[in-house]
Amino acid sequence: MLMNSRMKRLTTAIPAALAVLVLQAGMAMANPDRWRAEWPLTDFTKTNIESWREILSGGPPRDGIPALSDPQMIRVGDETRIGEREPVVTVEIDGALPRAYPIRYLTWHEIVNDSAGGVPFAVTYCPLCNSAPTFDRRVDGRVLTFGVSGKLKDSNLIMYDNETESWWQQVIGLGIVGTYTDAELRPLPSWMESWAEFKARNPEGIVMAEPPWPRSYGRNPYVNYDSSRRPFLYNGEMPPFDISPLARVVRVGNRAWPVSRLAELGKLTEAGVTISWNAGQASALDSRRIDKGRDVGTIRVRQNGKDVPHDVMFAFAFQAFYPDGEWMVK
Repeated sequence: MLMNSRMKRLTTAIPAALAVLVLQAGMAMANPDRWRAEWPLTDFTKTNIESWREILSGGPPRDGIPALSDPQMIRVGDETRIGEREPVVTVEIDGALPRAYPIRYLTWHEIVNDSAGGVPFAVTYCPLCNSAPTFDRRVDGRVLTFGVSGKLKDSNLIMYDNETESWWQQVIGLGIVGTYTDAELRPLPSWMESWAEFKARNPEGIVMAEPPWPRSYGRNPYVNYDSSRRPFLYNGEMPPFDISPLARVVRVGNRAWPVSRLAELGKLTEAGVTISWNAGQASALDSRRIDKGRDVGTIRVRQNGKDVPHDVMFAFAFQAFYPDGEWMVK
C-alpha cells in the first residue's frame, strides 16, 4: 500500500508515534456507514471480521493504487529495463509460456488480473507484508476481477472484486466482507526469483511490459522498510523465538520456515516439502533503487518434483494471519 508523501516523511522521523496516531484515527473512522458511498455494492451485513476497528486506511482511496488487467506481455529478449537482480513473480501454467511479473511494477499496482492456458489468475503483492501469492480468479463458476481497496487489516492489503465489491484478505485469499465472505481463492504455484534466473531458465518466456502509467518504476518507495524495527500500521502480536517482525519467512500451508535458516542450509526437506535457497535476488524493500537492494535470495518449494503454492512473507504477517501456525525454527 503506497503511503502519501506526508506519511513517508513522518514515518521516517517518528515511526512509533505516527503508528499510534494513524491507528487511533483509523479506528475512529472504522464504521461501514462512512464507507457506503464509496462501496455501494458491498454487503456490510456479511463479514467474518470481529470488529470494524481492525480495518484501517492505508492512505490512498479505492483504486488510488490502480490494479492492472490483461497487461501487455513481451518476449524475454525484448526486455531492456529490468536489472539482473530485480525480483519478478514467476507463473508457469501448463500449455502456456512461462510468465514473469516484475516487482518494479507490482510495487505500484499491487494486483495484476491476467490469464494463461485457460486459467484466469491474479498476481498480487503487498509491500507491507512482502506477500506475493497468485490466485485462481474463479469462484463458484464466476471469474472475478480484483482491485485495490485502499484499506488494510493487520498491515495487509485488502483486495476487492469488481463483480460484488466483496473484500478479500490478500495474504490468505479469504473473503472477509460482503457476498463472498468466507469464500477462499485457490492459490496457484508461483514464486519470486531474480530476473536473471527467470531469463536463464526461460529464454523463450514472456514478461509483463512496462504499464502505461506515470509511475517511478524501478524505484522503491519503501526505502529500508524491511530493516525497520516494527511494521507500519500494525499493533498485533509479534513473532515468537526472538524472530524480527520484518524477517522473511517461507510459508507453506500453516507452517513457516525462517529464510535465515534456509540461507544457512541451502536446502532442506521437512514436513513433506523440499525448500531450496539460492543467492542472487535483490530485496525490493531495501535501497531506493530496487536493483541495488541487498541479496535476500530465491526460494523454491517443491513436493514430488512439482512446485508448491507458498509465500515469502514477513514474520509478523504469519503471526497475524496464522496465529496457530507452526514455526519451523529447527
